[in-house]
Amino acid sequence: MTPIIQAKGLSRFYGIVMGLNNVSFEIGDGLTGLVGPNGAGKTTLIRLITGQIRPSAGDLLVFGQRPWNRPDVLRRIGYCPEGDAIHGELNPIDWLVSLGCLSGLNKATALARSVQMLDRVGLEAAHRRKSVGRFSKGMKQRVKLAQALIHEPDLLVLDEPMNGLDPMGRREISDVLLKLAEGGVHILISSHILPELESLCSQLVMMNWGRVLAAGSQQHIRNDLHTWSERVTIRCDQPSVLARHLLDGGLIRGFEIEPDSDAVILTLQDPPDFYRRWTQVVLESQVAVFEIRSETRSLNQIFERVTT
Repeated sequence: MTPIIQAKGLSRFYGIVMGLNNVSFEIGDGLTGLVGPNGAGKTTLIRLITGQIRPSAGDLLVFGQRPWNRPDVLRRIGYCPEGDAIHGELNPIDWLVSLGCLSGLNKATALARSVQMLDRVGLEAAHRRKSVGRFSKGMKQRVKLAQALIHEPDLLVLDEPMNGLDPMGRREISDVLLKLAEGGVHILISSHILPELESLCSQLVMMNWGRVLAAGSQQHIRNDLHTWSERVTIRCDQPSVLARHLLDGGLIRGFEIEPDSDAVILTLQDPPDFYRRWTQVVLESQVAVFEIRSETRSLNQIFERVTT
């Protein structure tokens, strides 16, 4: 299957400042998460994908074509920027109709499409003639999603769509995105809110310092971590005693005991050996264990490891 987005040796420089440095990756269909700290190069990559800027070096293909100065490619892309650029006095219907007309739709079609897209993103009909300036952050995000969908794109690019939303708002936007993906829309979503990305996205692109550090399915990225030290948290009645027994047994490389807590955080020497032998060591230590938890395979821990 041809990748939706494909980069080979892609670089972008702003004078002497590096925005993106020789990155290569492929993104397939479905929902893909783009993650990285501030300054990682996410916004530069999004601008390249949406045809706002051109590469300094290398190649970028979207649907098999270069997006720069290609209206036939850009009309297949919907873009939802991080910042708000909606005049506060406009209502969603009027704003979307005007954007639809700019996309080449006649007014009647633009009006029908506006109503359809507001239905799709879940903005209630009672709010559609109210000024956007009166809307909550979550309602504004729905309107922005609707404008990105007004021309029925094949690829939806979202820059920090969860930013500023409360947990309920994030859950509602996540549900909208899942329904869009089920309907065949390919989605690239940039976010710092990693738990949402882990539950939403089948693929990930992890960035830092203008480079792609890891890309592929969640399982593919997890499988690449087999050489990294795994960390385990254990709650017990005697954390220091347990840690000493495990250290003497050669099962851990180190440990941290949280102050005023019954938890000890272990850095494992050899994870398979630890899980094979640790119950016997615990029995010998006569420590009562309440809970054992490993977070190494979570997206959050993967992200921390590849960006530090």
